Order: sequence, then C-alpha cells, then structure tokens
Amino acid sequence: MPAPERETWTIRDIADEFAVTHRTVRHYEDLGLITPERRGTTRVYHRRDRTRLALILRGKRLGFPLEEIRTIIDLYDRPRGKASQLEYVLGQIDERRTDLEQRRRDLEDALTELEQFERRCQEDLARLR
Repeated sequence: MPAPERETWTIRDIADEFAVTHRTVRHYEDLGLITPERRGTTRVYHRRDRTRLALILRGKRLGFPLEEIRTIIDLYDRPRGKASQLEYVLGQIDERRTDLEQRRRDLEDALTELEQFERRCQEDLARLR
C-alpha cells in the first residue's frame, strides 16, 4: 500500500522510505522528536511520526540544528498552529540565509586566494625550470 494511504509503519518501513538507518530513526526517538507507539518491543509509527521525520530531515538538509527543528515542529502543536510556526520559521530562514550567504562569500574569497597562490606557484616553478 502506498505510504500516504497507510495508517502505521514499522521502523524498517520508515527507514527505507526516508533512506536513513534504523539507528537514525531511534536517535530522533531518543531525542523526543518522534514518539512511536510501542507494542512490546516493536515500534509502530503513525502519520504524525512520519510527517515529523520528513520535517526533521528537511530541516537537516537546510542546515538547521536539531533544537531549532524541534522548536519549529513543536510550534505546530500549539494553539496558533501554523501561523506561529510560519512566523518563527521565516525568522529562522532569514538567519540561515544570512549565514549561508556569508559562507558563500567566504568560500569565494578562499577560492580566489587559492587561485592567486596557485598562479604564483606556477610562475615560480616556471622560473626555476
């Protein structure tokens, strides 16, 4: 059955769907980011867990630390729900963008410096030959 039509998933299902290890899924559970139902020693994941895992992984891809991801996800459960979540996320996006833009400038500067150093080394080597 396709993932969206299902009601529950096993750790194997979740790990395979999101291309993560069982250990990764359990780590997020240990941190309280996802809370699967326990049936004996078996973890049973519901839609909420699946959605939260998707949000966690998206946040990680965008470079957000886990505590920021937790805050964003937890805001969804508050009374204002999505509005407060979106306001918070927009602020975090601005911060993340500023950080990434600075990193890009730093990388561009480093590449320029490396190119200049390479050119000087090539010129020095040519003079020595």
